[in-house]
Amino acid sequence: MRTRREFIRNASIGTVAVSSLYGFSAFANGKPVPFSGPGKDEVPVHSEVLGSDFPGWEISFDEESASLSLKNGPVSLSGRLQFTSGTDLWTIVPSRDGIKTRYAFVDLKGNVQGYMIFQVHPEMTSICFFHRTAQNFKGRLVYSGTVNFFPGSFPCRTRAGKGERVLPLSCGSTDSLLNDSLFDPANDILLKLDASDMQLIQEAGGSCSFKMSGNIEESAEAAFTVVLQKNYFKTRYVPYYHPLNRERCPKTPTGWMSWNTYFDKATADDNLDEARIGQKYLQPFGCEFWSIESWQENSDHLPVSDFHNMDLETSRKKFPRGMKRLAEDIRKLGFRPGLWMAPFGTGNREFYETHKSWFLHDETGKPVSSWNGRFTLDPTVPEALDHLRKIFRTASREWGYQFFKIDGMSGRSHGYCAHLYERPEIRKQFKDPYCPNPFELCVKTFREGIGEDRVFLACQGHSSGPEALYADASRLGADIVHPNEPARWNNVYNQGRCTLNQIFTHNIVMIADPDTLLVHDLPLEEARVSATVVALPGQLTFFGDKLAGLTGDQMKILQQTLPVAPVRPVNLYPYFSMLPVWNLQVESKLLGDYNVVALFNWKDEEDTISFTTSELGKPSGGKYVMYEFWTQKSHGITGDSFSTAVPAHSVRLFSMHTLKTIPQWVSSDRHIAQFACELKEYGWISAENRLEGKIELIGTFPLTMRLHVPPGFTLSEAACKGAQCLVREEEDSILAVTFRSEKTGDFNFTIIF
Repeated sequence: MRTRREFIRNASIGTVAVSSLYGFSAFANGKPVPFSGPGKDEVPVHSEVLGSDFPGWEISFDEESASLSLKNGPVSLSGRLQFTSGTDLWTIVPSRDGIKTRYAFVDLKGNVQGYMIFQVHPEMTSICFFHRTAQNFKGRLVYSGTVNFFPGSFPCRTRAGKGERVLPLSCGSTDSLLNDSLFDPANDILLKLDASDMQLIQEAGGSCSFKMSGNIEESAEAAFTVVLQKNYFKTRYVPYYHPLNRERCPKTPTGWMSWNTYFDKATADDNLDEARIGQKYLQPFGCEFWSIESWQENSDHLPVSDFHNMDLETSRKKFPRGMKRLAEDIRKLGFRPGLWMAPFGTGNREFYETHKSWFLHDETGKPVSSWNGRFTLDPTVPEALDHLRKIFRTASREWGYQFFKIDGMSGRSHGYCAHLYERPEIRKQFKDPYCPNPFELCVKTFREGIGEDRVFLACQGHSSGPEALYADASRLGADIVHPNEPARWNNVYNQGRCTLNQIFTHNIVMIADPDTLLVHDLPLEEARVSATVVALPGQLTFFGDKLAGLTGDQMKILQQTLPVAPVRPVNLYPYFSMLPVWNLQVESKLLGDYNVVALFNWKDEEDTISFTTSELGKPSGGKYVMYEFWTQKSHGITGDSFSTAVPAHSVRLFSMHTLKTIPQWVSSDRHIAQFACELKEYGWISAENRLEGKIELIGTFPLTMRLHVPPGFTLSEAACKGAQCLVREEEDSILAVTFRSEKTGDFNFTIIF
């Protein structure tokens, strides 16, 4: 006879126990039954009410099939619960002692040796095991099955590990043995599974297979916890959480801007001269925007506070034909025009005198100054906001600019208005001193002015502020260079540090912008570091060098960052140390899943950097082909660990493919992220020992593909219809196949062994 018992409860609590013993053991007749086991310290936590869509956890267990189901609204887990002691599979039955709030674990002799209880709360339910008094057996508890979550969700990690050395990234639908949660970005909902050993494997439509397991020792208690949490980001890092608008920003913006080389001296002609070079060398690879900086009247010399930032007066000396004409010229070259603005204040005294009531003054009546202006905007004045809305609408609709980089946002500079507006002595001076967040009024007005179809980059706009609700991209750190100075290593180091700290919201809330990629003034190794920092995580990619001054190798580095790889973070929390290993997991329907691993040496002397496959979230026992991108060198076959010497201020970037018994693609020099964007078709014909495919070639860029050729295969012929195809053998059984075409297009290739 089948025995079935259900626990159903919808409750609210204010504390949780840190050991997973969560206050109540179960529920009987609709009332909580206190747990009488060993007491644990309790800590207060924030408990977000899930709402009517999530009525509470419904738990059912079927003794005959050992199937356990947990359901909360549209979210469910279903699978089999098993306990083994040695090789013996024990049974789980209703308690035999009349305690209706627990189940019993019965050994092969029919004796009850331990107990299982369900601890149920609105957000959380736990499956806990306890030894019967004085018992000291060992065993393993396993719960495995399928979890149904929301379409568009992805596996991730939300519990930081001690001494983490690896930044995990994902391109496509990838899996890792380190993942412990599922996240739904559309609704900011997290499902976390907590067990000693966890496994989540993606399936279709938001479903995953899962396996939660843990050992039961003489003194240890196994516990599995399932937590359903609404507003994961909103209650932690992003109070203005809003998922990235993919209709407005279907791909990561790319482009060029003048500031970090020309600074405040770029003219309209300078911008167009650069655009003509970009049209030839960058546009074919996907470069999209050409953005204009320091165009305002009085913007010929720093500081920014002197610029006419709150009106549309244009520098007649630098832009004599006006900004509308410049936007038209940029579009004729095939780019989308962009514009830098910093409208939280102005250096225009005449404008200030005409609109004095729009600006902040201290208690003595003196104008308040900021980074944005000698005269600082009071955003609680409705007429001032109407004016801002109007000038943005003009720049967007009448001038035709489609990308807006708005500077002076809520970043770290104490001179920015987001900080200024929060000071008590300043708040008293607002027209409306009771406005909860004057800074948000500005950001909202910017979006209203430029329109819903324009890209908004918040320069120094962090996810902790209102920019997350209105902007598409966020500048992470300080400028990559100081004014009128070349790029240096400390700038690159800071670029990496800010990326590590804030990449956890990238492509979820806003697109991360690490500032422009500059290669001209940096030593080659440091330029490679900067390019890897920008391109491997798929960040916003803008260039800032004087393009005419670049060598062919330097231009190639820029080309190797485009198009931007569609990458998202895996660990949804910030880092505050310089992780030496960045691991991009790539899903490829053509090549199979693989890893691209960057080993960064942030130090001033050579260092040996290593990783293990377990640190990458991969199972042990595999064999992998290792090929390094920047030096174009094979590193042979590796197993569960890998290490190599990396020079000071350098990076080594490895594609890492599971070793196959047939010739296989392992790398190409087309893109830093190594996500095989150039491969349109690819397949191995076993009966004919033939590799065939279709590859996208861009004229002027000879592309070299690397194949690993195992013993037993010898090259017979290689050809590419419509393009040149040159082959050479390299060490460690690597075959280099170089394709070259004067025209851009897709070309069929065949390699016969």
